[in-house]
Amino acid sequence: MPAVSTSRAGGLSLPRWSRLTYIAVFIVAIALFVSVAGPLLVTHDPYMFGASMNEPPNAEHILGTDDQGQDVYSRLVTGTGLSLLYGASAALVALFLGGLVALLAMALGKVAEGILFGLVDLIRAMPGILFALAFIVAFEPGVESVILALGISFAPNFALITRATYLQQMARPYTSAAKVLGASRIRTAFVHILPNVAGALITQFAIVLPRCIVSESVLSFLGLGVSPETPTWGRMIASATPYTEDAPHAVIAPIIALSLVTFSLAIIGNELRTRFDPSRRRIAL
Repeated sequence: MPAVSTSRAGGLSLPRWSRLTYIAVFIVAIALFVSVAGPLLVTHDPYMFGASMNEPPNAEHILGTDDQGQDVYSRLVTGTGLSLLYGASAALVALFLGGLVALLAMALGKVAEGILFGLVDLIRAMPGILFALAFIVAFEPGVESVILALGISFAPNFALITRATYLQQMARPYTSAAKVLGASRIRTAFVHILPNVAGALITQFAIVLPRCIVSESVLSFLGLGVSPETPTWGRMIASATPYTEDAPHAVIAPIIALSLVTFSLAIIGNELRTRFDPSRRRIAL
């Protein structure tokens, strides 16, 4: 566990994280603020076409314009909220399918467990991005398909953690006591075991979230995600890439935003894993 300092009065202070972790938290906090306050921060309509195409940064367009004459800054602000929303939605789908559904299957017995984890093995046999591509091609490309495809492709991460923790907790005395008192396997799983799985699932969510954001950007870059006019980071990169020599600012801005936020989320996820994983905990003296 991250070292926690105590004040002279005996109270607890903030955990002593690394400076890099604090910077990551600050960057993510800014991204969340931009996501919420986006409509108040934009200077132009992010969907409005203009006559000044591939214009460099100036007083009117602080990050310049793209090949459609759209304001890069306004699209970047709007895209921050959309990219985080789509990435978080996919991670939540993965959490539900791989966490709660896996826990229910474990509680129902060997048959349900065998069916579910047979599907998990099939999904794991294919790289996540390839599975998402195949899923989207099989169905209609769009936001809903991208979110569901990414959620299914990352669900095995949660399912394996859930099964390992379930088996570990079922060997504990408190679950045996619950059985003696007449609690069903499902009640034992969701009332007694789920709180002990929650920490691991939260940690995994923080790790999967940046991967979902990057994967959504890749799919949007390939034209399989959102519609062309939607300013997600991946779509902005895809639209500006052919004009890199004429308007490098239009592609650099979303790349920097994507890199900063995803790296920061990865750092926070690693810190949470250190905090919740007993094998990684550090004791402060």
